Amino acid sequence: MYILNQSKNIAAGIQLVFNILKPFLYGALIAYLLAPICNRMDERFLKWFPKATEKQKKGLKFLSIAIAVICAVTIVVLLILLILPQVWDSTVKIIKILPARLAYCNRMIDQLLKDQPELQTYFNHFSSQVENGLNDVLKANSSMMTTIQGIVNNITVQLIEVLSVFKNMFLGFLIAVYLLASRKLFGAQAKLLLYGIFPNKWAKIIEEEVHYTDKMFNGFFVGKIIDSAIIGLICFAGTTLLGFESAAFISVVIGVTNIIPFFGPFIGAIPSALLVFLASPFKGVIFLVLIIIIQQVDGNIIGPKILGNTTGVSSFWVLFSILLFGGLWGLVGMVIAVPLFGVIYDIIRKLTARGLKRNRHE
Repeated sequence: MYILNQSKNIAAGIQLVFNILKPFLYGALIAYLLAPICNRMDERFLKWFPKATEKQKKGLKFLSIAIAVICAVTIVVLLILLILPQVWDSTVKIIKILPARLAYCNRMIDQLLKDQPELQTYFNHFSSQVENGLNDVLKANSSMMTTIQGIVNNITVQLIEVLSVFKNMFLGFLIAVYLLASRKLFGAQAKLLLYGIFPNKWAKIIEEEVHYTDKMFNGFFVGKIIDSAIIGLICFAGTTLLGFESAAFISVVIGVTNIIPFFGPFIGAIPSALLVFLASPFKGVIFLVLIIIIQQVDGNIIGPKILGNTTGVSSFWVLFSILLFGGLWGLVGMVIAVPLFGVIYDIIRKLTARGLKRNRHE
């Protein structure tokens, strides 16, 4: 009962700890994504330098970490340099053309509804309600200084949040270097702790499940990142050849959202299509056709070739897991939904098999 009464304070405390540990969480995520690259580079270096001493092996290990981190930082910086200028240009263009587009849409709607007086009356009533609502907002903020102050405060808050993200990412990369350098040591310590707490039978079962979880998440994320990068490049090539504005920005949005299974293509395509449609309705239609073609190629050719059936989860459970974990944790939940449900599914399958085996012997 006491825990229920203090649930809000407990949740606030957990949130506070989570915010403090954000750089470590960023670092752990970066290290986890870069670990396979470092492991492969370590194997290559050992093949190239089979007679290396222990001191030289340590140097080669740090060299592989440095190369992996530099490549990751370079990709992040290039994406930021590609996105930010085009986001600014797109925002300015939208602000300039939006009034004309809205007026054009109103004229089109009036033209379509001129022979439908009932629908036209409903539309006019809806428009007047929207206009009255806007007027109320303007009256509530009639003071120009108050409005300007509110805008400045919002910009300041957003700027602080952006700077906080960059700070956490910077610290995350530093922490990731340390985690990558000590990953074998941490693995050995975790194994000792596991076998020290649990009996050998259960420790072995947990260890096997942890390895399976690592294989599931690693295979899914690495494959999905490669797949999404290819989709982003194909989209960039297509939008550039067709002469679309903000081709790099649109392609990055399409590529990044493609990481989310099932709903990702829609999440990226809809705002991108609206952006293109505001500039040119005809190009907006062409863009939608292009995205449909790209997604068909991805779903039937590229995705199966790269990912295969890494999770072993059917389409129904993929949709179920995305809706469930997306509802619980938002976009992060949608990204991790499929591999996480794959792990849960595997645990239930093994428990069911053990139960059936035990019942047969009884």
